[in-house]
Amino acid sequence: MSDALINGVAGAGGGIIAQLITYPLQTVNTRQQTERDLSKSINKDGTLTQMCQVVKQEGWGRLYGGLTPSLVGTAASQGVYYYFYQIFRDRAEHISLARQRKGIGDGSLGMLQSLVVASLAGSVNVLLTNPIWVIVTRMQTFKKNKKALQKHDLPTVTTEVQNVAAEPLRYGILDVIKELYDEAGLLGFWKGVFPTLIMVCNPAIQFMLYESMLKKVKKNRASNMKGAEGLTAIEIFLFGAVAKLGATVATYPLLVVKSRLQAKQGLHIDKRHRYRGTWDAITKMIRYEGLFQFYKGMGTKIVQSVFAAAVLFMIKEELVKMARLLLTRHLTRKNSPRLEPSRR
Repeated sequence: MSDALINGVAGAGGGIIAQLITYPLQTVNTRQQTERDLSKSINKDGTLTQMCQVVKQEGWGRLYGGLTPSLVGTAASQGVYYYFYQIFRDRAEHISLARQRKGIGDGSLGMLQSLVVASLAGSVNVLLTNPIWVIVTRMQTFKKNKKALQKHDLPTVTTEVQNVAAEPLRYGILDVIKELYDEAGLLGFWKGVFPTLIMVCNPAIQFMLYESMLKKVKKNRASNMKGAEGLTAIEIFLFGAVAKLGATVATYPLLVVKSRLQAKQGLHIDKRHRYRGTWDAITKMIRYEGLFQFYKGMGTKIVQSVFAAAVLFMIKEELVKMARLLLTRHLTRKNSPRLEPSRR
């Protein structure tokens, strides 16, 4: 089994577990990003208060709206990303070693090379999995029809929900797929792909910071071990958290723009908040909402993404070590000589 496949499967497993733990925070954060009315209390209430409002007004299930496609998307994204990341990294290391034999460099990857490798892997991931995340965003931002809600529970429900009597009570994956196709054909499934491609720098920055910290610690310990082996799960957790924190703060405005583009934009929405593309969304947000709105819900996102990334790194590295250990034991048993039974 290749390192690329091991890392791909381990990344998918770690991503799924991290997603399950932090999904309610992700749902609330997506709603914060896509709320266009500045007068709504959703912009003033804390994350826990907003979660309680969703449960009270729409039920527990809405905190997990879109969970199924999200888990599929997480497994696909992490698997694709780690698989291609390892392939591109192996190729880059091969080039670096070849340069070392010619007397150029020390044979290791620098920060710039790590950034390029992560960017290439991220671009492949975005192009292959964007349709899944458009579906997830639609399902996370869907709110139940007012007719399904008790009137005394409506004071904090947005005007958008109250004014749309035609909203279905059930909104499944097939409903979203049909809606997207009716809106824009196949291209509708790649809404927000441009800012998402730019956001490739998020995991690129994340992995650059992560790899740099690992490399520094290994040098300090004068270790000859490969990858993250030799480090504790807590250390991996902390490295993953710090790396994700830096990447999230740097790229959050693009995440808000992407969510705005992928969320449903019905005819009932003010023209000031309907976007034709990435640049149109950016200019309208600056003009009508102000620069502060590009960081709407960032506190929630930092808690969710940093914790999820830390869990992901920790579990992924543990799964990789476990897989390699099992593979080594299997090969050892396979290649070890078998003793012939003694003849009497």
